[in-house]
Amino acid sequence: MIVGRKGKWKDGEPRQRPGPGGQGITTYPDWGWSVAFRVYFCAEGHGFRTAPHYVSSFIPAPFSAARLMSVFRLISRPALPARFFTLLLLLLAVAHFSQAQVQLRGVVRDKDTQEVLPFASVAVPGTSNGTTTNLEGEFSLVVKKLPVTLQISELGHVKDTVRVTTTAPLAIALASATVVLPEVKVASFPYQMVDRAFRNLQRNYRRTYYGRAFYRQITRIDDQPTELQEVVWNVKSNPARILGTTLAQGRYAAVQAPINLNNFSVYTRKYGLFDPRQDSTTSLSLMSPNVEKNYLLELKGIVGEDSTGGVAEITFETRPELSYRSEGSVWIDIETNQIVRYRVVQPSFTGSTNNPKQKFTNARLAIEMSFKPGGPAGVAPLELMKMDLTTDLAEPGKKPLAIKVSSFTYFYDQSSTPQRLPYAAASLSDRDLQAIRALPYDPEFWANNPVIKRTPAEDEVVAAFEKKGAFGSMVKKK
Repeated sequence: MIVGRKGKWKDGEPRQRPGPGGQGITTYPDWGWSVAFRVYFCAEGHGFRTAPHYVSSFIPAPFSAARLMSVFRLISRPALPARFFTLLLLLLAVAHFSQAQVQLRGVVRDKDTQEVLPFASVAVPGTSNGTTTNLEGEFSLVVKKLPVTLQISELGHVKDTVRVTTTAPLAIALASATVVLPEVKVASFPYQMVDRAFRNLQRNYRRTYYGRAFYRQITRIDDQPTELQEVVWNVKSNPARILGTTLAQGRYAAVQAPINLNNFSVYTRKYGLFDPRQDSTTSLSLMSPNVEKNYLLELKGIVGEDSTGGVAEITFETRPELSYRSEGSVWIDIETNQIVRYRVVQPSFTGSTNNPKQKFTNARLAIEMSFKPGGPAGVAPLELMKMDLTTDLAEPGKKPLAIKVSSFTYFYDQSSTPQRLPYAAASLSDRDLQAIRALPYDPEFWANNPVIKRTPAEDEVVAAFEKKGAFGSMVKKK
């Protein structure tokens, strides 16, 4: 039953009556989620010189007939053109659809151990709408409406789907996937898989993706946060690396410290699994024709939901006769030869500072790359990159300082449609802070941004800098 200005109308029975200024308003009863109003704007009494204008729109249910009539009486004046009413109805319709979006939150854990699962994929099947869990296994995802089906997947666990009907926090548990013992494969199998993955990268290196990437870096000295950098890049990438970026948003804050590492992002933007410009005969990369010559490989297991297909987990380390040291793991889809995830540690990483008195010692760089699964032809865009540097900063006459720099890059809104943007390849001469200072600080962009997911510990760091007003004061132009 709908209450109008002059009493009650029966469901399903339209009523028509003259409105102010000769308008004829036909009002229909509630059709589930909305009330439909057809408004005929007549020239009579309004001074219009044009033909009568017709508008039809759906108005959200909270706007009752009586309330909408009062709005029309207020704005229906001879001086107002008909297009004003058109704009009003369009704005009300847009307001309804924006209100219809629903934000979902939850945590993904291992079913047996109850440990949180970072970097698990949470997506709406059949759409490009999805996200990944943060380091605490938490996720936030905006969907159009409820109910909705979510698909959750994580390397080493069985893929699962969940039907969501409410906005209550979700607790999702994934069962461990089957691991086939490596004895079922011959010793040459890991070398064959790495070689196939390398050939796959070679064939698809020109496949390009365009989108955005969110980068966060936190620097700690003796476990105390001293530096925070967050940027959003427009990014151009391929199945092996970032090809170029242009800065869209950025902010930086720091406290006084013996050293700042505000150009650390260059490692993320320059690192790649494969570079066709390198001499393949001398390359020390795992993804090269020299894998058997330079590396020791071991098949640790095949992760999958059954004994057929699956993802091979292969550990690697450089041969002892090489001076270059590198070790890690790579996960390769057996059927498509696509690299799903890659982790490498460089225990003898070398770096330098601008201060000739300072020196890095005991440096160790850990790199992780993850790719979105299920791409066509066995290739897929980057999903995330992590960089973790631990080192000691030595200076004559002073106690060494323990430094840890952690960065996380999340790629989103990716497509193969080219974008006309000035993408620039990373260079050692890049100056991140200078680029950030060239942009005005936009606090509204960073507030409650669903892409910018943080762990509780990171929230504390960001809140501490924001409380001091560091972002607004440290990044403004000089």
